[in-house]
Amino acid sequence: MASSKRQTTMAKLNRERKVQEKRERKLEKKAARLAATEAGLYDPETGETIVPPAGAQPEADPEAEPES
Repeated sequence: MASSKRQTTMAKLNRERKVQEKRERKLEKKAARLAATEAGLYDPETGETIVPPAGAQPEADPEAEPES
């Protein structure tokens, strides 16, 4: 009795691809949220990203060394 490998169906491959894509999107959203938090553009209480007004310049750090 010879054992044969069963091929993975296209439906299963598609399901696995969707799961992987969903995981990647989740990691991207998490990284964007962390970056926004570090930049002070994320409000954890409401879960919303704060959009600065158009043309607004980020505030300079007063303790930062001036560029030469």
